[in-house]
Amino acid sequence: MRVAVLSDLHSNRPALEAVLHDMGSVDQVWVLGDTVGYGPHPDEVVARLAELGALAVQGNHDAAVLGRIPVGTFNAQARAAVEWTARTIAPATRVWLAAQPDMRVEGSFTLVHGSPREPLWEYLISIPVARLNLAAFETRHCLVGHTHFPLVFRDDDGQVESLTGGEGARLQLDQRRCILNPGSVGQPRDGDPRACFMLLDTEGGLVEWRRVEYPVAETQRAIRSLPLPVSLADRLMVGR
Repeated sequence: MRVAVLSDLHSNRPALEAVLHDMGSVDQVWVLGDTVGYGPHPDEVVARLAELGALAVQGNHDAAVLGRIPVGTFNAQARAAVEWTARTIAPATRVWLAAQPDMRVEGSFTLVHGSPREPLWEYLISIPVARLNLAAFETRHCLVGHTHFPLVFRDDDGQVESLTGGEGARLQLDQRRCILNPGSVGQPRDGDPRACFMLLDTEGGLVEWRRVEYPVAETQRAIRSLPLPVSLADRLMVGR
């Protein structure tokens, strides 16, 4: 089965459309949370995912929009975007977001936003944290988002190694347990403003990271036309 793995779309419709065009034909789309927040197109992004029959989990921004977690835990820019999103989204968008669980299991893959230990909040960016989380899920592989960085943590006979999922990087999955992050579609933070996602061949065990250019200026104009912090537009151009 050919699967597109997306995360942290953050209401960025042009980025999502560019990714959908680049991925070609897939059997399923898996979304690792933070579908909304930060960006200007929450209804359009959710409608597109619903149309595709995407399987998703909630992220912390999604949960905050739904009132599941307090907005006071966010910084000022993120809080402003969450509050605007919560005020303006369509009922169908809210229903779709609320229907997504905090965790899914699809075959040999566990899907969460943050980490298997703390699905909504934990940032999985270091080997010590990865080591603890490798013991916190039952499947062979775990897919996470949240950090906006394409990364892999793999258990190699008790030693945890960290790998970077750069543009065009490929990884052959084997018996070793690992945690994989596809990077961010809507707000990359690794210094590359292009949308980032992952293609997964579940039968062949092959993973590939893709980077896709999209009309960043279009998203920036939309952000600036709304009562959202201008900094959320500025950061998209530099991938931070």
